[in-house]
Amino acid sequence: MNFDKKTAQKIHTRKIQCATYKCSHDTFIVEGVLKDDRLADSYGPVGLRSPGTIHHMTIRMLVKGLDLLIEDIEVEMPTLPNEYCIETIKCLDPIKGMQIVSGFTSKVKSLVGGVKGCVHLVALLTAMAPAAFQGVFSGMDRKFKAPGIIGQKMENTCWVWRSDGPLMRQLKDAENDIN
Repeated sequence: MNFDKKTAQKIHTRKIQCATYKCSHDTFIVEGVLKDDRLADSYGPVGLRSPGTIHHMTIRMLVKGLDLLIEDIEVEMPTLPNEYCIETIKCLDPIKGMQIVSGFTSKVKSLVGGVKGCVHLVALLTAMAPAAFQGVFSGMDRKFKAPGIIGQKMENTCWVWRSDGPLMRQLKDAENDIN
């Protein structure tokens, strides 16, 4: 691909930012912010639109323990492209009670994707899941991260954590050494 940033015009940016806050020894707030900015004039369904923020959305989840149970979820939508988008503000409510585990993204899309919700909120929520995992595991109060628990959560989540890969073998060896 021949890509020259000097001659190409940047017309849009999307920023997704995630943060995890510790509330107690096993309760966390995971916050995600999505912001889409239009950097040039563009034509939309109702005419010319000037540069500016298109979407600015925040999701906050109350996540409990190593099970990564979503106890509560809330959405804020400070900036939207049209007035009807606000009707989706409660579309993520069916996520309450779910765990962030393997298959989370497909289950979220099944429950609240398409016409059941907002594609931007779904994109943000699914981006938050690995960040929630990372944040919660980093913040748990324990002296030793039990290899068995980590293995259960990480196994087959990606190439390096595949069942027959070296990292899973190391965890299994460490678990055997403990027992």
